[in-house]
Amino acid sequence: MEYTIIQAAFGYWELLLILLVVLLLFGAKKLPELARSLGKASKEFKAGADEVKKEIEDAVSDIEDDTQSK
Repeated sequence: MEYTIIQAAFGYWELLLILLVVLLLFGAKKLPELARSLGKASKEFKAGADEVKKEIEDAVSDIEDDTQSK
């Protein structure tokens, strides 16, 4: 059985307790807005990480090309 990081760090009761505390702190009306913001932030972070990874791969490729041509 494979576990995700969240499942490995927290059990179901802990997740339920965290969700209940978040609900009490932010209220039911703010939860969709909070979830939307977290989703957008996650998407932007992933795009930024992919861009950095691509730049590193391009730099390594350029260095390899330079060393092979000499």
